Amino acid sequence: MSPRVATILITGAAGRLGTELRRGLAPLARKLRLADVTPITDAQPNEEVLTFDLADMDAVMAACEGVDAIVHFGGAPHERPWDEVLNSNIRGSYHIYEGARKHGVGRVVYASSVHAMGYNELEEHVNTAAPHRPDSLYGLSKCFVEDLGRLYWDKFGIESAMLRIFSSFPEPADRRMLWSWLSFDDCVRLVTAALTAPRVGFTVSVGMSDNKVKPVDNSRAGHLGYHPQDNTE
Repeated sequence: MSPRVATILITGAAGRLGTELRRGLAPLARKLRLADVTPITDAQPNEEVLTFDLADMDAVMAACEGVDAIVHFGGAPHERPWDEVLNSNIRGSYHIYEGARKHGVGRVVYASSVHAMGYNELEEHVNTAAPHRPDSLYGLSKCFVEDLGRLYWDKFGIESAMLRIFSSFPEPADRRMLWSWLSFDDCVRLVTAALTAPRVGFTVSVGMSDNKVKPVDNSRAGHLGYHPQDNTE
């Protein structure tokens, strides 16, 4: 694959999924700009590394300069005390979108979460247009950033793909993951689709593999061209 995006900023690049995206997105870009609060010490020739806290607006602004797309997977990865959720997920994501606006970045791919809709009943088989039903402060922060992305699309024309990641681990760990699992390879496929789709606008997509049980209707995101290839069977 020849590179289709000049420079991609990946936040949370030292995390579980960020590490997989470094590998999986490498063929897509001439340069990966890796950002995390945790230092990254093994930069490859096509990578540059930045270490900062997402709550630091000046650092985020500088990181967004000169990039063509942002894959925003940084922030608190699960339920944390309010101040941490506020600073890393809410304030930090506002900084990302302001950086995108200031520097003319046309597309943001965001790691949203099932926790933005966690209090929906499985048998309701909701689609991605259903109202938010967060199940935690962490989930509430994901709702905020989805709405932030909607605002920046409607007002400034910045495209956003909000990927509601369910359970992305090397393999299913429990019975729930028989339906909620997203393989690492399918996670890369989903982010790649969100980066390369001709038009994204504002799109919310479910992040699951092709598992036999599908409790959420993801048909409204079909234009992304995401075709999962793994399943829990």
